[in-house]
Amino acid sequence: MKIGKVIGNVWATRKSNNLNGYKFLVIELEDSEKIVACDNIGAGEGDRVLVTLGSGARKGTYDENVPIDSLVIGIIDEIEEKGGEDE
Repeated sequence: MKIGKVIGNVWATRKSNNLNGYKFLVIELEDSEKIVACDNIGAGEGDRVLVTLGSGARKGTYDENVPIDSLVIGIIDEIEEKGGEDE
């Protein structure tokens, strides 16, 4: 999984029939890489999200025939990091 921020939408009027009904988002990952991810949980612009990559992304759609390799699987409310010299 990777953490990213939704920075835009992708509109495609012509696409594989298996993709009908899915929303596509432009996600900027923490390393500044930009990807397009399928979204079926309702993330929106500005949201920080969890993204799964690779062929496992199809498992989140419950349809093994969906031709995707990135999927938004969570909207992040908060990140708490622990560690460092104080511990």
